[in-house]
Amino acid sequence: MTVALVVGFALLTAFAAQIRFPLPGTPIAITGQTFGVLLAGAALGSRAGAGSMLLYVTLGAVGLPFFAGGEGGWTYVTGASFGYLAGFVAAAWLVGRLAEQRRDRSIRTAIPAFLIGSAAVYTLGVTWLWATVESVPTLSAALSAGMYPFLVGDIMKVLIAGIALPAAWSAVDRAQR
Repeated sequence: MTVALVVGFALLTAFAAQIRFPLPGTPIAITGQTFGVLLAGAALGSRAGAGSMLLYVTLGAVGLPFFAGGEGGWTYVTGASFGYLAGFVAAAWLVGRLAEQRRDRSIRTAIPAFLIGSAAVYTLGVTWLWATVESVPTLSAALSAGMYPFLVGDIMKVLIAGIALPAAWSAVDRAQR
C-alpha cells in the first residue's frame, strides 16, 4: 500500500505542476508543485514522502511530461529548476520528519512545518539558480529571480495544504487498512 501512496503523491505533484503561471524576469514559473510536496511529506512521513518526490523527479527526468508546462527530460532536470526539484525531495523529508514527531496535527502546527519545507525548497533552488544561471550573477539577483516573486503564492499553498491535510491523512489511513 505504501508503494501505491508514493506513486499517488508523485502523480499528484505532476498534476499540480501543470498549474503554471510564468513570470517575467525569471526562468522559474509559479506552479502548484509545492502543494503536493508538502502534503506528501506530512501524509506519508519522511522516507515515503521523500521517496514520492524522488519518484516524481525520476519520472520527469526520463522524459514523462511531469514538470511545469508538461516539460520532462534530463535537460530540464539539470537546468535552472534542478535546485527546486532537489529541494522537493528535501522538503518532503523534512515535513515528513516533523509529521513523525507529530508537529503537524493541526493547522496551527502544520503551517510552521510547511514553512520549513518551503524554506528547504528555496534554499536549494535559489542556490542552484545563482550557481548555474549566467543572468543571475549575485545572491540578490537569485533571490529576486527565484524567491521573492513566489512568496505570496507559496504562503497560499502552505495554507491550502494545511487545510487539506486532514483529508490527506484520512486517505492514507483508509489506504493502509
